[in-house]
Amino acid sequence: MDVSIKEPRATVLIPGARVRYLAEIAEQGRGINAAIERQAEAASKAQHYYEALKELEDPCLPPPLEGYAAEDVHPAAGAHPVRDSDGEVAYWETANGTPKGVDRSLLVLRQRYNAALKELSTEAVHLLREWPARLKSVTDEVNEYKVRDKTIRVENYRESLSHQKIPKVAPPKYRDWGDLLKFLMRENLPGHYPYTGGVYPYRRTGEDPTRMFAGEGTPERTNRRFHYLSLGQPAARLSTAFDSVTLYGEDPAERPDIYGKIGNSGVSIATLDDMKKLYSGFDLSAPTTSVSMTINGPAPMILAMFMNTAIDQAVEKYLREDGKRWDAAREKIDALYAGRPRPRYEGTLPEGNDGLGLGLLGVSGDQVVDADTYARIKEATLKVVRGTVQADILKEDQAQNTCIFSTEFALRMMGDIQQYFVDHGVRNFYSVSISGYHIAEAGANPISQLAFTLANGFTIVEYYLARGMKVDDFAPNLSFFFSNGMDPEYTVIGRVARRIWARAMRERYGASARSQMLKYHIQTSGRSLHAQEIQFNDIRTTLQALYALFDNCNSLHTNAYDEAITTPTEESVRRAVAIQLIINRELGLNFNENPWQGSFVVETLTDLVEEAVYKEFEAISERGGVLGAMDTMYQRGKIQEESLYYEHKKHDGSLPIIGVNTFLPKEHAGDITTTIELIRSTEAEKRQQIANVQAYAAARNPLAPDSLRRLQTTARDRRNVFEALMEAVKYNSLGQISHALYEVGGEYRRNM
Repeated sequence: MDVSIKEPRATVLIPGARVRYLAEIAEQGRGINAAIERQAEAASKAQHYYEALKELEDPCLPPPLEGYAAEDVHPAAGAHPVRDSDGEVAYWETANGTPKGVDRSLLVLRQRYNAALKELSTEAVHLLREWPARLKSVTDEVNEYKVRDKTIRVENYRESLSHQKIPKVAPPKYRDWGDLLKFLMRENLPGHYPYTGGVYPYRRTGEDPTRMFAGEGTPERTNRRFHYLSLGQPAARLSTAFDSVTLYGEDPAERPDIYGKIGNSGVSIATLDDMKKLYSGFDLSAPTTSVSMTINGPAPMILAMFMNTAIDQAVEKYLREDGKRWDAAREKIDALYAGRPRPRYEGTLPEGNDGLGLGLLGVSGDQVVDADTYARIKEATLKVVRGTVQADILKEDQAQNTCIFSTEFALRMMGDIQQYFVDHGVRNFYSVSISGYHIAEAGANPISQLAFTLANGFTIVEYYLARGMKVDDFAPNLSFFFSNGMDPEYTVIGRVARRIWARAMRERYGASARSQMLKYHIQTSGRSLHAQEIQFNDIRTTLQALYALFDNCNSLHTNAYDEAITTPTEESVRRAVAIQLIINRELGLNFNENPWQGSFVVETLTDLVEEAVYKEFEAISERGGVLGAMDTMYQRGKIQEESLYYEHKKHDGSLPIIGVNTFLPKEHAGDITTTIELIRSTEAEKRQQIANVQAYAAARNPLAPDSLRRLQTTARDRRNVFEALMEAVKYNSLGQISHALYEVGGEYRRNM
């Protein structure tokens, strides 16, 4: 047995001195909240003293929030007190008999005002002093601010049909310094620390937060759905579901446990050519295109295929700019495929697909341009490509179960991806989407979803720091993904997440403002969709979308009503997208971009959920942090308990679900036959994918016969695996790469 390719040693992922990171974050968060209360009380006292001095017409009164000079709060040198008939100091008199002119009450008020100001932190004073300017910026007709040296001009109001000016951002009207300071330090306006109200000052104009979700059958079929969804839209925000064969890192095959799953409930992707077909017709280097990929276990391989697809698109554009260059490239490709068929896009191109990306099917860009040109195009492309890969292996162990590699090796490859991003300046692509959605779908309540997700996020931060990365080099590449259900806590899930993340990143990790901003995607709850009275599902999805948009999520996917039974049809997915468009473009209250701020119940919920998350942090910390808790299956056990509680209440009727356990129609009690188109891959599509992967291996494997061995050596030597994968995917299929890495990193085995 050849053991030379096995990894030689295990690694401690989180240093022992830092395993209490979650408990320390909870302690720090509570300490900040207590300090804010003290600061707010001091600010109120300072204002009371200031208003009294103002009423007394103190001639030395300074501007608000500025202290008195030392000579105005202490008697002059050599002065002595002159007392009244009751023995109290009436005023101070200098040595030559000249009265100081300050009575005792005024002096005491000045001293206490100065003392109250000294209780305020530098940050608190700064926030209060700059508030008038910040208030003016959102109440003037127009606001101008700069982003990366570019001046942004924003109209602050939208006019309703009744000719009323609706503010985009509605500021608080507090007059008390303490109330205002509490707002500024716990909430603040959108775009300002701690980002409770949102990470950007205004929502993006000209681009809805809608994600265009698809994945079924062959790459060609899913490509047609993407073009159907994005046709006529100003931006393409594509979100991709993969079939279970791909999710488990296998190739399409006739094997009984694989064949029936090819192209069902997701798209079948096994090769670089599959990826090129999937996103053909979308310019992956354009700022109006972003791609999200729901993939975890084999995420490094799929991401390497995607990056190569973007690079080869850019190479194709470069070649087509000059007819001679393009003709020369085609001659090279024809020579490579002399006597055998080239890979091709099956069927007709959909409307909107100009064929970009299909010109280099069967070859990689470095085969048709010189090395220097390829390197230049590659580096330029990596800097502009936009999107997200899920790649969250922690939540897979806790909830979704598509782990394929050992946890340690999977985390190491996550770190390799991020290190590659740092080394190559990849700034617009998220290397991981830290996901709570699947935790919620497995049965967790909203508090557990949020706590487990944030805990996983902080675990990744600690691990990357332990690898020697700087926090500001990787934190901007982290994104989050939550579910929105019907529970009250979902109202504030984004607010609480942004606040906890921003405070920890600033106070614990010393991160920059960009790293403090938690950006997240919301998908409406799949678990809340029911087969009974299926038409009611759109109502639930609409309400969940309202939660998300009013909480300023950064992107949103609304589920189709028929997802309780099947992958969405064109009809149902159009309705799902319409839900978002109607809220975004028709609903009047959505003219305003901070509708939750100022609501008493929203503020109360925010504080309740924040404290509940801290308690869960402590529970996880007691079990050795996230990784230690996973060893005892703590997260899985808690999710199962909460799922059972939900199901029990649903079945005994104490949790009313309209059309399921209450409000049932008399004639059929909700159990009716509904005619719905079931979306499944065809036998022809399955056969096509098997043939394609076999043809790819036959054409590409011989070009680099030792590529898999080089990949294994890279992994064994603990060099960057993702760097090697960027080359390996040019010559090998997904299944070939997965099995090669199993021999080095080990397959996943659940603790029992």
